[in-house]
Amino acid sequence: MIQRRRLSEAQAEQAIKRGEFDELVTGAAPRVAVVLSQDWCGQWNMMDRYLNELAAGEAGEGQGEPGAVVYDFLYNRAECFQEFKSFKEGGWGNTQIPYVRYYRGGRLVGESNYVTEEQFLQRLGEAER
Repeated sequence: MIQRRRLSEAQAEQAIKRGEFDELVTGAAPRVAVVLSQDWCGQWNMMDRYLNELAAGEAGEGQGEPGAVVYDFLYNRAECFQEFKSFKEGGWGNTQIPYVRYYRGGRLVGESNYVTEEQFLQRLGEAER
């Protein structure tokens, strides 16, 4: 089951300070993806649409712990916009949006920019289930 969550500005600021998201984010489920973008990006809008469909489609599977959590953070809406953008581009070396970080068992296992739904599921590890 995929669950969507919004990354808070406090969680983003924590990542800037630590150089990585904290364990409450990366360990929120066995598989986690964090999608970082800006709201005007057309590719983000395509990803947002399929992520909503994936979460809605699996909502009928019942309660319980999610197998995967997908966080998103539209940092152009945040007060820490410039600081986060500088960190993302300089610290993580990624100037493209959307930028996705994939975690399994709380550990970073991959990164990408825009991917199709099928590619996203493969990278997240959902396709293996």
